[in-house]
Formats: sequence, C-alpha cells, structure tokens
Amino acid sequence: MSFRGLSRPNATSGMGVADHSKNTFMELKQKKVHRYVIFKVDEKKREVVVEKTGGPAESYDDFAASLPENDCRYAVFDYDFVTSENCQKSKIFFIACLSSSLVLVKNKLGLNFFYPSLLMSPSTSRIRAKMLYATTKDRFRRELDGVHYEIQATDPTEMDLEVLRDRAH
Repeated sequence: MSFRGLSRPNATSGMGVADHSKNTFMELKQKKVHRYVIFKVDEKKREVVVEKTGGPAESYDDFAASLPENDCRYAVFDYDFVTSENCQKSKIFFIACLSSSLVLVKNKLGLNFFYPSLLMSPSTSRIRAKMLYATTKDRFRRELDGVHYEIQATDPTEMDLEVLRDRAH
C-alpha cells in the first residue's frame, strides 16, 4: 500500500497552526510588543507560521508596505484610537486579503466547482497557494482568541486605514 502524497499538504484540508504563531499573537494582544504580525502558510511544515512582526511604534503604512504584492498572507493589526469621549482604545483586526475572483477547480471525483481565490497574491500567485490560504483561514482565525474584527479584502482599498477607523468606531 502506498501513502505517497500524504506528507504533502492537501489543499482541501487546511494547515495546522504553529505554537509560535499563537504565542506571537498573544504577545500582540496582552503585552503590546507588536503593532502587527504577518503570517504565512509553510507548506513544508504544514502549518501557519510567523513571517514578520512590527514593533509598537510602527504605523499602518509600515504594515501595509510589509505585505507582499504577489503572495497570499494573513495578518493581525493592533489599531489604537481615541474615542469621541477622549478614551484611548485598541482593537485587533484579523486581515485576510481575499479576491472576489473565482478559480475553477476539479475535485478528486472529477467534478468542477468554483472556489474563491486570494489576492495579496493577485493573479500571479499559484492557484495551489490560493487554495491553501482559503481552506486554512477559518481554522487559523479560530486560534486567535481576542480578535475584534475580521476583514476580507478583495483589493487593497478594502483594507485601507479608513476601513479600520470606520469599523473600530
């Protein structure tokens, strides 16, 4: 009996979440040592791992500039703001850049179906990578206890700082 392919990630099953990813999120949430964390799927390790963190003094522009143009990513951003009552507040956003375009995929039974593809990896990203991110998103998001808002952006304007401001207020 052959088990070839079982060691490789399956695009329909999603990936695990590295302990370091969970711990880094908790550092952002509880200790405020990060402004943002960018995560990527590591296909070899079959899990979501931390790619980059931004220090507490970094801005949203620094965060946006850290996202790759041609690859998929997840991110969390700790947004600080002052309310109309002059109270300092903080809200944590989970950001997954999803494309509104659909990819035609053939499943194991040979049936065709449409599946949403991911942007931040526009059309130049591999379809397999898009599928991995799409199937892993919900599982990964559930691991991040304490996220206030989730943004699924179909283009960069849907994750603009103004969008965060509007959602937080």
